Amino acid sequence: MVVKRFEDFAVWQLSRELERRVFAFTATSPANRDLDFCRQVRKSSSSPARNIAEGFGRFWPADFARFVRIARGSLEETKDHVDAAFERGYISDQERAELITLGNRAIGAATRLAQYLDEAAKTWKLKHTHHRKHHKNTEPKEPEP
Repeated sequence: MVVKRFEDFAVWQLSRELERRVFAFTATSPANRDLDFCRQVRKSSSSPARNIAEGFGRFWPADFARFVRIARGSLEETKDHVDAAFERGYISDQERAELITLGNRAIGAATRLAQYLDEAAKTWKLKHTHHRKHHKNTEPKEPEP
């Protein structure tokens, strides 16, 4: 499958679904009364999809992989907030299980994408280093005054 847009990545799609679900439960009582918690979980759940989008726009596989790893960290953070939401009585055990499963699926997709990008970065770097070496001084020099 050829990916032409960041929205095509499974990790982005799963992250956005997790974000939507987090925003849904934090908009209802009793969670919506805990403003600090809502701010934190909304921020961590919004971050992964944004990092995937930004990394995709960076062009270089190694840069993209770095952003995917940042997204993965935010997914782990969101899972921790989901556990806290359950402990505080903001969500049911079933909601918690569904959100954790969604988070784990997104983490798995992020891990696989980062691994793929790491491998791609090796060949990308070799290809571009080789290209630069062979085309280094091909442009004419400016005459000295």
